Amino acid sequence: MFLVAMVSVSFLSWSGLYGLLSLFNRRRGPEWNCRLVTALHGVLSFSIASYSAFIEGPFPISLDVLGRESLRLHIVAMVVCLGYFLFDFSWCMAMQTEGPLMLCHHLLCITGLILSLSLGVCGAELSGTIVGSEITNPLLQLRWFLKQTNSYNSRLGAITDCAFVFLFITVRIGVGAWFFVVGMMSDRIMLIFKIGGAALYLISLIFLAQILSFARHKLFGGEGKSRKVPHTSNGVR
Repeated sequence: MFLVAMVSVSFLSWSGLYGLLSLFNRRRGPEWNCRLVTALHGVLSFSIASYSAFIEGPFPISLDVLGRESLRLHIVAMVVCLGYFLFDFSWCMAMQTEGPLMLCHHLLCITGLILSLSLGVCGAELSGTIVGSEITNPLLQLRWFLKQTNSYNSRLGAITDCAFVFLFITVRIGVGAWFFVVGMMSDRIMLIFKIGGAALYLISLIFLAQILSFARHKLFGGEGKSRKVPHTSNGVR
């Protein structure tokens, strides 16, 4: 019951922040304000999860800690993320802004977070996943804001694109592959978490194909068609 209350507070906090931005920033559209919330969530959740993984510990990519009981900071990071994903999924459904792949990603994240919080296990793994997922989030939002303010075709826009592609490939795909293999080798991780992890990594590979296509157009053929940028830090379209 306490966890339900915490998640409810998280959801209402993200929703309330969006409501305040919409009230006091009316000259901007709903997506602008939603992306401000998304950027803040990315920075906050990345900071909490990174602290829990690399400073307070335990280090998540280790067979010794996988599948064990979640610690306090793991729970905080997951509550923050679950409340946000519930808000963002609701917003995307209401505004009809995202396709099936992104909605599937959100549903997988929501399901995994609910399971981990309910069972009280796999907090270290989820925190590590949050770090890898959210590290590129602020860059993705910055890219969109640059486009909206006609500042994308600049040195800052090029740096943002390069940093995003580099971090996605090295962290989300490279380190993520190591994390994925270690998780599959663990006897303590429940099968449902392994299936969810495999599904999320598959979605990451699909986003990687989109990113590589974007990079090819950027480097060799211009940008081609205008690509809509999703809210989350998972890919460039």
